[in-house]
Amino acid sequence: MVIGILLRKVKDFPENAPRTLNAYLIYVVLPAISLLHISKLQLSLSLLMPVLVAWVVFPFTWLLFANLGKKYGWERSTIGCLIVCGGLSNTGFVGYPVIEALYGTEGLKLAILADQPGSFIVVSSLAIIVASLFGAERMRKRDISKRMLLFPPFLFFLCAVLLNVAQVEISGAFLTILESFSSTLTPIALIAVGMQLKVKLQDVKDRFLWIGLGHKLILAPLIIFLLYGFILEKRGDEGLIFRVSVMEAAMAPMITSSIIATNFNLKPKLASLLVGIGIPLSAITLAIWYFVLEWM
Repeated sequence: MVIGILLRKVKDFPENAPRTLNAYLIYVVLPAISLLHISKLQLSLSLLMPVLVAWVVFPFTWLLFANLGKKYGWERSTIGCLIVCGGLSNTGFVGYPVIEALYGTEGLKLAILADQPGSFIVVSSLAIIVASLFGAERMRKRDISKRMLLFPPFLFFLCAVLLNVAQVEISGAFLTILESFSSTLTPIALIAVGMQLKVKLQDVKDRFLWIGLGHKLILAPLIIFLLYGFILEKRGDEGLIFRVSVMEAAMAPMITSSIIATNFNLKPKLASLLVGIGIPLSAITLAIWYFVLEWM
């Protein structure tokens, strides 16, 4: 992220570089990740709870901000940005290392479930619908469906599901290529965020920034905490599922959601701030959630 901020000061660096990097992520990296992971993912009914985290949080976020925005007369682009960025957790880039560090290999397996069939599918489907509905251009339902189905990560997700069902294993040189592209997600995405991140005092005072982060880092995990706490046991295998699910819901906003918000012109600056400030701030809030869960 710091590299992205510094590159902004290089005179010869193209002004449209962030948009170009975002396009690379959407058209190359995210499809590669989908093919790499979803094609070999194994699911069972007992492991649906972490998968459902994103499917619970995102619709709740949509309902919440759509109603608040209508009640208080917020701009449609602001509402769309808060839904897309506030409804999706960074279950991959931040989630994987954090969960593995706290809960080991078994926790990491649950994190992958929360990320791939959970957040990844939601960002490839529901997030595109929201972005289309609240974007600058109002689109017909048919056009929204077409845009979602032709959205590269979603298209390759469907291909990956077919490979999974057909039990086709990706290997050899093609596997190496996919791994190479996938490994560029974190550095390229954070550089792109850094290049778009211009934090000024008035930006930090933006109430929508703190509304979005308050929802994402506190309210969203609280919903999962209360709901899953009622359904799951707090000990054993279910206890681990409960803890990982709450922690994944508490992650900072997803980088991919910021990219989508930017591409659909949903308050790009606010989207970058939600990620750029949300990631370091989540180090504090995640620690608080971790100790709350351990205390139970």
